Amino acid sequence: MELNITTLAERPELADALDGMPDTWPEFVLEDIVGWANFARIAVEFPQYVLVATDPEGVVVARAYSVPFVLDAPGRGELPVGGWDRMLLWAFADLRRGRTPDTVGAIEITVATGHQGKGISGRMLAAMRDNARRQGFREVVAPVRPSGKHVKAGLPMEEYARLTRPEDGLPEDPWLRVHARAGGTVDSVATVSMTVSGSLAQWREWTGLPFDTDGPVEVPGALVPVHCALAHGYAVYVEPNVWVRHRL
Repeated sequence: MELNITTLAERPELADALDGMPDTWPEFVLEDIVGWANFARIAVEFPQYVLVATDPEGVVVARAYSVPFVLDAPGRGELPVGGWDRMLLWAFADLRRGRTPDTVGAIEITVATGHQGKGISGRMLAAMRDNARRQGFREVVAPVRPSGKHVKAGLPMEEYARLTRPEDGLPEDPWLRVHARAGGTVDSVATVSMTVSGSLAQWREWTGLPFDTDGPVEVPGALVPVHCALAHGYAVYVEPNVWVRHRL
């Protein structure tokens, strides 16, 4: 499929189409408070790190968000267990303080509904790496949300991330496999990469499930079970991701 991949800084007129691109994200994932408060700011404050892909008709078919941040700093140095949330907070804290970033972090690569399975995600990952390299960075890090983990929600992420295919030794997970083929290596597990908490009424609205029993609840699209505290009236989802490093 022929694609035109550019940064949002180069084509700011695509901002609305980028935001309105149809996707398949589970509704509850969008309720992460850190993401809810900060995600929209990326396109405004870091447009040179936002990639948009259009087809020959000019329709947006994929997007890729990343942010620059300082990894080599006191109190940092290693990829955080806080994963996606922590990296996003670091990026905007560094911007506010005027720090010079040394690393690019992948926030999201999403292919529009109806265009999955065409190899577009791998091309967007390659474009993200190239974009970071052009801007002088030596590394892209990604708190990867493995695309197949939801069908093995009970398996610890540490174990899942190490599953490989016997025929080639590549990761069993399709999205981790794309990263491996692009040159990425698994670094660690971000055990608390994203947190979504809400009342039982909210979780029922987000998922259509009854949330009427205590303990773990398996939710479609969730990488691990959601913890339901019936007597206290809330449920909490703590999503682990897999840190992958891409040396440039």
